[in-house]
Formats: sequence, C-alpha cells, structure tokens
Amino acid sequence: MKSSIIAKLEALQEHYEEIQAHLIDAEVIANQERFQALSKEYAQLTDVTKCFQLWSNLQKDIEIAKILLHDPEMRDLAEEELKETKKRNHEFEKQLQILLLPKDPDDEKNCFLEIRAGTGGNEAAIFAGDLFRMYHNYADSNRWSIEVINAIEREHCGYKEIIAKVSGDNVYSRLKFESGGHRVQRVPETESQGRIHTSTCTVAILAEISATELQDINPSDLRIDTFRSSGAGGQHVNTTDSAIRITHIPTGIVVECQDERSQHQNKAKALSVLAARIRALELQKRREIEASERRNLLGSGDRSDRIRTYNFPQGRITDHRINLTIYRLNEVIGGKLDMLIQPIINQYKADQVSALSEQD
Repeated sequence: MKSSIIAKLEALQEHYEEIQAHLIDAEVIANQERFQALSKEYAQLTDVTKCFQLWSNLQKDIEIAKILLHDPEMRDLAEEELKETKKRNHEFEKQLQILLLPKDPDDEKNCFLEIRAGTGGNEAAIFAGDLFRMYHNYADSNRWSIEVINAIEREHCGYKEIIAKVSGDNVYSRLKFESGGHRVQRVPETESQGRIHTSTCTVAILAEISATELQDINPSDLRIDTFRSSGAGGQHVNTTDSAIRITHIPTGIVVECQDERSQHQNKAKALSVLAARIRALELQKRREIEASERRNLLGSGDRSDRIRTYNFPQGRITDHRINLTIYRLNEVIGGKLDMLIQPIINQYKADQVSALSEQD
C-alpha cells in the first residue's frame, strides 16, 4: 500500500482516538450538541479505523513469516502462512480503498421520488403504479416513511405522474441509482390477442434540500399560482383554491402540489420539490461532462437514459448499466430491490477506486 495512503490512515486513527477521549469527557457530555456531532464523526470513522488496525496487525504477521522462512524446520509452515496472509492483506487493502472513497454529502439525506408514465398510454400509467408500489414496499422493508406530495391519476388506474417524499436512514444512498428510464414488456389485461406490449416510465430521485439551501432561491424568480384541487376524472377534492403551482422562471421548472388542504402546506412542499429539481439540474450539467469522459453509473441525469427492463413473460429483469439479468421479477416488483441496488453500488465503488488509481 502506498505510503501516502498509510499516512492518511494513521492520521485518521489518531483523530479517532482523540474523539474517543473527548466522548468520555464530562464537559463534552454536558454539551449535547458537540457530543452528538463527535458521536456521529466517531461512528463514521469506526469502520475504516478498525480495518486499518487489522491491516496493521497483519503486517506484523507477514514480517514474522518472512523471518521464519530462513528456518529450515519452519520454512514449509512459513510459506503457507505467508501465502495466506498476503491474500488477506490484498483483501484488507481493497476494503480500505473503498472506505477511503469520498463520501457523497447527499447520501444520508431524504429524497423525492418522481415517477412519470412515458410511452404506452394506459399501460404506462399502470406500470407507473406498479413502480410506486415497488418502491413503497421497499421503503416499508427499510422502515422508511413515504409521503405522497402530488399525484395525477389515470381513470383506468395507475398514474400519469406521482411525486413522493421518502424519509429515513440513508435513503438517498440506496435509491440514487434508480433515476432513468424503466421499460416494461408484458401482455396488458386489455390485450385480447395475447400480444406483448412495451411501455416506459421515467423515475427521478432527488436529494432533499436543507432549509439553508432553500433560502437561496430568489423569490422574484418564482411565479406562484393557486387553483382548486381535483382528483381523477376532474372531480373536485375540495372547494377552496388550496392547490399550488410554482414556476421557476429562469429554468422553466414547474412544480404542483395539491395533496394537502392547506395552501400554506402545499406551498412548503412544492418549494422543497422545486429546490431539489433546481439542484438536480445543476448536477445534471456536471454529470454530462463526466459521462463524456468515463462511465458514470449515476448517468447524465437525463431521464431518457434507459436503465432497466422488466420482462414479465420471462420473469426476467435486466439492469443495462452493468449487464445484470436476474429471473426474480415478481420478488423485485414486490419490493425486494436490494438484489438490484447492491450490485450497482458495488460496481460504482469499484469504478471510483479504478478512477482514483488512474489519477495516481
């Protein structure tokens, strides 16, 4: 392992031990704000520090095995031990590289989930509903909460568009790779001749913006309109103009919210979604540059990027970014998404390590 990396790990270990000492200090414990901040930092450093300690101990074992190579009676045993320790050493170094990767500052944030029906008419709307239930079940399995911000339903069931806020631990880190085009291949219930139809939906995952960042939006850049909330088929949900439509004039981004009966609540929710979309637009521009330079599993940010195909006749689901195909479609649609999400995260980290190695 490079000396520069070892020096960085030694500094992190020293800092970890300093925090450990502070956490048992009476003055620090009395200051709850500082105590919580240090506890959080301590938890973040625990994995990398413990891994480095194990790696350091292994270096001693390697040195002992090398010395024993000169002993005729111990040579065979030492060679076997050296072979095993070098293998473990390689695994530890690989793990340390991953643990040292820069953290995405958004990973711990809540996020907004946006699903829109694409090509395919009513079948696309039905698929949008299927996707929303899939993510809802996944959120439930992780003990996250999910709150609908706005929904435009289709008469034949499903959604033309649905926007929800997902809240919980490390929500964005698990869902951020879901953005893009999702394609379904199946025989619709209305198809009398059994022909397979192809429909599409787009999914967007937007990290929630903090209250401080929300204040950065210039009120003069906004046009706010009110209208009467309505449900599927045009039936009015209530008789007051509580629904809100906010237009960000510089970008043309439009957000509507009519889920709450209070105009004030709808406005607050719409502003949160708007801020997240503005920031996502800025990130998209950066990712387009990155995507032109190297593969980027987060994509360019363009919702037309096709990332996944759900083939119901064959019970097959394919993630096109990493050429992963599994035949457990019903389980995935039922909310068991980790079998798709974890391989993407693993590949993303591997790509980051590779990119860092190229820079070195």
